[in-house]
Amino acid sequence: MSWKSSRPVILLLVFIFILSGCSSSAGTMTTSAAPQANADAQDPARIVATTVAITEIANALELDLVGKPTSSKSLPDRYASVPDVGNPMSPDMEKVLSLQPTDILSVTTLKYDLEPKFKDMSVNAEFLNLESLGNMEKEIRKLGERFDRTKQADQVITKLQDKVKHIQQQVKGKSSPKVLILLGVPGSYLVATENSYIGDLVRIAGGTNVVQGESVEYLASNTEYLQQSNPDIILRAAHGMPEEVVKMFDEEFKTNDIWKHFNAVQKGHVYDLPEPLFGTTASLNADAALDELVKMLYPAI
Repeated sequence: MSWKSSRPVILLLVFIFILSGCSSSAGTMTTSAAPQANADAQDPARIVATTVAITEIANALELDLVGKPTSSKSLPDRYASVPDVGNPMSPDMEKVLSLQPTDILSVTTLKYDLEPKFKDMSVNAEFLNLESLGNMEKEIRKLGERFDRTKQADQVITKLQDKVKHIQQQVKGKSSPKVLILLGVPGSYLVATENSYIGDLVRIAGGTNVVQGESVEYLASNTEYLQQSNPDIILRAAHGMPEEVVKMFDEEFKTNDIWKHFNAVQKGHVYDLPEPLFGTTASLNADAALDELVKMLYPAI
């Protein structure tokens, strides 16, 4: 079964993946909130960040927040006393509304699920495109301009761009490894294309994704096709419950006989990507992620 002939199944699986908050289209939705109807234009922004990545970006831009996501991950000390507003995929809308926000910041990968809820609240809401490093830089620049933090935004962007230049110089002249990226969720896994965030990092680091010419971020797995592509490196990423997903991958590679025929498996070039560094959307730890990725793609470095 080829990629093209399996497109209906692939699209169905990707659609299911979208419903779980892992992929969506980009966009911005802005309306006027009732609590702000008479607010003075010079009043300070009341920003609610609904994801960890956006909270970290806000911290780098030295922005105050009135709401932050509930997360087991460490958030900047700057926001220690800021109220939690719930899980990024399902914020407590009553809590958000009680904070009288002027701006609610989420990400495009959650737009499908959250846009209807934000519309019901009639508040300013924006979905930032963090689906690649370049898109994140654009969003940081726009936030800097909007909230009078252009200097801070320039510093953040320059640091990221300097890291990219350093990585590209580091791998210059080396043979480009063929890379297969698997994204696991509890109970199943998908194949990540160049359009995914991790696929973007692999491209920046000089790797060649074994899946080419697709317009979506993720595809259903076709192990026979993947074996024919003969990747040099296999990267396994986890989205949600990473320990459970790693066990799932280990069991899959142990019980599915086809995997032992992959050169990457035979040579031990199979790597599990730590979730704090390799999420499904870009974050400010991209510089550290690129350093780790180079070690995996070029073991001799």
